[in-house]
Amino acid sequence: MAKQGFDGEQDRGAGPRQGGTGRRALLGAAVAGAGAAVLGVPSVAGAASRDRGGAHALPVPTVVGHRGSSGYRPEHTLGSYQLALDLGADVVEQDLVPTKDGHLVCRHENDITATTDVAQHPEFAGRKTTKSIDGVQLTGWFTEDFTLAELKTLRAIERIPGNRQHNTLYNGRWEIPTFEEVLDWAEREGRRRGRPVWLHTETKHPTYFRGLGLGLEEPLVRLLRKYGRHRKNAPQFLQSFEPSSIQRLAKQVAGPRVVLLSTADSRPWDFVESGDPRTVADLITPKGLKWMAGFAQGIGPTLDLVIPKDAAGKLTEPTTLVRDAHAAGLILHPYTMRNENTFLPADFRRGSDPNAYGDAFGAFQVYFATGIDGIFSDNPDTALLAREDFVNKG
Repeated sequence: MAKQGFDGEQDRGAGPRQGGTGRRALLGAAVAGAGAAVLGVPSVAGAASRDRGGAHALPVPTVVGHRGSSGYRPEHTLGSYQLALDLGADVVEQDLVPTKDGHLVCRHENDITATTDVAQHPEFAGRKTTKSIDGVQLTGWFTEDFTLAELKTLRAIERIPGNRQHNTLYNGRWEIPTFEEVLDWAEREGRRRGRPVWLHTETKHPTYFRGLGLGLEEPLVRLLRKYGRHRKNAPQFLQSFEPSSIQRLAKQVAGPRVVLLSTADSRPWDFVESGDPRTVADLITPKGLKWMAGFAQGIGPTLDLVIPKDAAGKLTEPTTLVRDAHAAGLILHPYTMRNENTFLPADFRRGSDPNAYGDAFGAFQVYFATGIDGIFSDNPDTALLAREDFVNKG
């Protein structure tokens, strides 16, 4: 299987892949091997992996455990992260939001109404409020209104119990982890396993929080430096939907950075705040990709930017995004694959139960065939088996 190394540098001379057998440098690092032609993933010709036994190389396509293993456990808990690692995920994802006293905690959103038992705590009833977060009105409880000590009295629950009733078995089992606790966990697991634990860490709503005096990048960089994850060879991705957050991090962190991209007609919130008229559609043009390649090593597009769906929800033809991003020297880690029918393209749904599993394996094959470098999945074990099928089929 191809291995993908990351050292934070880019090969600007890399060209587009051709017929799945072209060659390109991935962030200036060696990609070993025999599996490259099988996968249709280009590698550095004649180069050997510089990962000293695989410590800093990732298989291609890379499997990122989305919010841990959120298909099986309440998201962004140490239980979800541990299971993702135990299932074999190459990388484990965290989303970061701040507390009132400036600690970084792992939640997909600062609105913790649906992901914790906060509503069951009468002592916090008065904290319920309505806020505008990136232009969206939300009513609930928000991390920035709690100290870390207060948040630690809460317990995590399943975010979408209607779809994942089985996951509610684990409600209340885990608390909200701080990012530093996750870094400690990754260090312990890395020593136990004899290889680094890769993390994929997102700054959530950075412009909003900076406006509150709770900038995310500064405490994040301090923690990365404390744990040696700021260096170019560290097993650490950083990601954000706001390019300015990645630009800010690029000045202080040498490892791979990824710009996340939502729907084509959307605008990053920092663009809205600054008056930048560009949309995601502008960013995925060759010009926009070249601009992002000036401060990032990859993009994380929604899967619909890779293969759009028609009005019936079925997949159509792939766009040129994979080819164009690779031509700009960028890797692609699109999001998100889930096993349930309700989240799958209509072509791969099976039966009438929206919460039953569909043909996720079939959908993975179609996405892998586009040449993406990795994928976020709520079900990392399914993604890994699908990758094995893809390799063997080649």
